[in-house]
Amino acid sequence: MIEHPNLIAGMEGSEDAGVYKLTDETALIQTLDFFTPVVDDPYTFGQVAAANSLSDVYAMGGKPLTAMNIICFPINSMDISILQETLLGGLDKIREAGALLVGGHSVEDNEFKYGLSVTGVVHPERVLLNKGAKAGDKLILTKPVGTGIINTAIKGKLAGDEHIAASVACMTELNKKAAELMAEYTGIHACTDVTGFGLLGHASEMIEGSDCGMVIDSHSVSILPGVRGFAETGIMPAGLHRNKNFRINMVSKESGCPEWLFDVFFDPQTSGGLLISLPSNDAKSLLKRMKEAGLEDAAIIGEVSRTLKGKISVI
Repeated sequence: MIEHPNLIAGMEGSEDAGVYKLTDETALIQTLDFFTPVVDDPYTFGQVAAANSLSDVYAMGGKPLTAMNIICFPINSMDISILQETLLGGLDKIREAGALLVGGHSVEDNEFKYGLSVTGVVHPERVLLNKGAKAGDKLILTKPVGTGIINTAIKGKLAGDEHIAASVACMTELNKKAAELMAEYTGIHACTDVTGFGLLGHASEMIEGSDCGMVIDSHSVSILPGVRGFAETGIMPAGLHRNKNFRINMVSKESGCPEWLFDVFFDPQTSGGLLISLPSNDAKSLLKRMKEAGLEDAAIIGEVSRTLKGKISVI
């Protein structure tokens, strides 16, 4: 691994984005993400993909400045209007974030994919990494989980309108409000956004190789409507099982957590919420402010433990 004195975050720590110090006051955040459609409506897909890409900057404690489109499109088999609507959805989210679209790149592909490369800024001393949680910290999660299961139900034409609406609202919501409120607290020890590895996958990254562990209160985590029914009948994405198999050696399920709910915590999320580790008093204050700002699903879902070194107990 190439080391550089100005590199604050690179490839070595499974961080959400790369961070490079430019001056004593400014560090550059760079991230990139794109994927295939997770919803049928092109405009909504554009919003979801853009919100997901922007989230990495928020997770590092930063502010998005510019974005560039990444497009793979089957021009000979798909109507160009689908691409146009997708790009409009992405542009609207970029504008909502207060960032500027400055270009992009497209290639012809048999499978439609869309996302963004995002550049942001943060003070070098205020960069939030996914490691650094301390014993006694409380854990705040800002969004509900279950989007992967709902998206699987959508593909099987099993999801009702209310399930789809709730999932879309979750995925299209920027983590902007949460990040702006978080930035007012100097004592935050770690942060990540919950995406493809699921809640427990990303939580595992936060304590892997550390002297701390976590206790997750399963019944404090907000779950999207319909998820329980789908999970109990086995309607789950393949990525959920891969996530569970990969991290199960770090996680234990206690009797108070039902099996279906334990599985949901491995569900791969799209444009999920922020998982924040911070001192107890700050957590109560930040959560109160999040609720007042309209982040109704934000909750304290557990704490960092000194006795569970490198392990997570789900109670």
